[in-house]
Amino acid sequence: MPTPDETVEKREKELENRIQMLESQLDRLTSHMGGGAGTPSPTVPVSKPETSKSMAYADEEMPELTEEVLGWASRNAVLPRLATVCFLMVIALVLRTITDSGLVTKLVGSGLGMGYASALMAFGWYKYSRESLLAPVFAACGVVLMSTIVVETHMHFKSLPLVPAYLTLMATGFCMALMSRRFNAFTPISVGVLGMCFAGAAIDYPHPFFPYLSLVLFTANVLGYAAARLKSCSWLRWSVLVVTMLMLQLWGIRLGIIMGRGEAIPPELAPVWYLPVLAVFFLTFIFLSLLGITNAGNRKISRFDFSLPTLSVIWAFTLARHMAEVWQMNMNLLGVIGLLGAASLLGITFWFAGRGMEGAPGTNTFAFAGAVLLVLALPAATGGFIMSLPVVSLVAITMAIVSRIWENGGIRGTTYLMNIYACVALVIALRGEGTGGTDPVNMLPAGLLAVISIYHYQWCRQWPVPFNSAFFDTFDRNDRSAVLLLLGGLACGFFMISVGIYQTVQFVPAEMQRDTFRCGQSVLINASAIILIVWAYLRQNREIRNVAILVTVIGAIKVFLYDLLGTHGLPLVFSIFSFGMAAAVESLALSKWQKKSVGHSQDGAVTDI
Repeated sequence: MPTPDETVEKREKELENRIQMLESQLDRLTSHMGGGAGTPSPTVPVSKPETSKSMAYADEEMPELTEEVLGWASRNAVLPRLATVCFLMVIALVLRTITDSGLVTKLVGSGLGMGYASALMAFGWYKYSRESLLAPVFAACGVVLMSTIVVETHMHFKSLPLVPAYLTLMATGFCMALMSRRFNAFTPISVGVLGMCFAGAAIDYPHPFFPYLSLVLFTANVLGYAAARLKSCSWLRWSVLVVTMLMLQLWGIRLGIIMGRGEAIPPELAPVWYLPVLAVFFLTFIFLSLLGITNAGNRKISRFDFSLPTLSVIWAFTLARHMAEVWQMNMNLLGVIGLLGAASLLGITFWFAGRGMEGAPGTNTFAFAGAVLLVLALPAATGGFIMSLPVVSLVAITMAIVSRIWENGGIRGTTYLMNIYACVALVIALRGEGTGGTDPVNMLPAGLLAVISIYHYQWCRQWPVPFNSAFFDTFDRNDRSAVLLLLGGLACGFFMISVGIYQTVQFVPAEMQRDTFRCGQSVLINASAIILIVWAYLRQNREIRNVAILVTVIGAIKVFLYDLLGTHGLPLVFSIFSFGMAAAVESLALSKWQKKSVGHSQDGAVTDI
């Protein structure tokens, strides 16, 4: 038990701690009252002896948090800006009330409102010149008010024609851009671009005059690029891009529906302008991305500039193909134009690589876009989907070799995707037992894809990924994804030989053709497993060994879940026998592999001793 002296000392320490806490609270209260000296008011609550430490800590932290919030609000002039917005809204509502009451005509009321919005923007310019914190408020309120008045005056009051409405929106956007450039401020151009974009899309929606709307959206995209030069604002550019793509897609869909029905085309759809406008937007997006990457220098490329070429390729070519089908145009010509575009994008890739900058920034951006356009345009140009796949694979291995010279891991990853796409597309096209999957002509592209993909895998194992590769450092430092090339090549080889088996079984009696074909595929899978495990054993390659085990599992599933339950007779005997051979060879190879590994480990231990 504690002695009386120890109890007294403990109580003295508690009293000292409470006195210090009260003194700190007194100092805080004094500072909040203006720093004057004096005793605390009798009404100030004093902490009770039973107050917990957590409550004391909360009391100490709350004033600091409050001071931070108040300091932030004071630095950013939050309350003055809110008050200014309220007063400006009051004036706008007064003008709207005067117009609605009939004291002035709708046209005069709209003119008053637009004049008031213009005055706000002009006063915002003045405030920016004075470096006032309220300048963004006047500029933003002026843009919002102008955009709202233009849309309402045109659509509801019918007193503002279409062309002046669009021109007013564009003039507002340009004025805000000049204000931002003059005072190096981001708010005016961002609000101006958004107001121009969304107000332009809202006018006469869903039946706008699309050529005029396209001009507004084109201006918004260009000004969005200018805004990005002032401040990183991907959200602004993404917003304008999404609106642009959706509106032009709406244009194309409406044209397709009306032309498909054979109805008269309304003048606002202007079919003659669709493809030229689409081409202009495509080239503009490519050029803006090129400028953004070039101006970035050695800095990290923004996600918007990296994604814009690829998104533009998919969007523009898909819409162009849709319109070509609706108008029954020459699809081969569209494909050739697409191939020229793909060659141009790949040419830009070589230009970026020739600049001699470390890491060759921008190369993979346009290489990926060029690869996507090649994939889309090649079937249209050649008229054959399956026959175009080996060309994609051949371009992929060529780009892979070039990527080693440039030491660019991003392009190497792009070649993986190209080859994997070609293999997966072939497998989907040749699946089943229809005429497409059993045509002997398809043995040629399947065989070429198998050879190129397996060679691509071998090349990847011969040449490791570049040492400084942001792509592989982030996703796959050990380059494990290259094994997908081997799997794709094996799948293409399987379908090539399957077509040959199908053509061969046509010479056997009709009642045995189905069972012979299905079991022949099982024999092919098991034979592939044997070849792979022997290859892996001879090269002591664990990766190929794992692939062989995977193929063996697939063979087991095929034999025991499909052949054993759905076939009979001599073909089933060969199927089960082939799996038994694969299991035996694999067991022998793995046992010798394990013994060899144990022997190497023991030799190493003796050497260490």
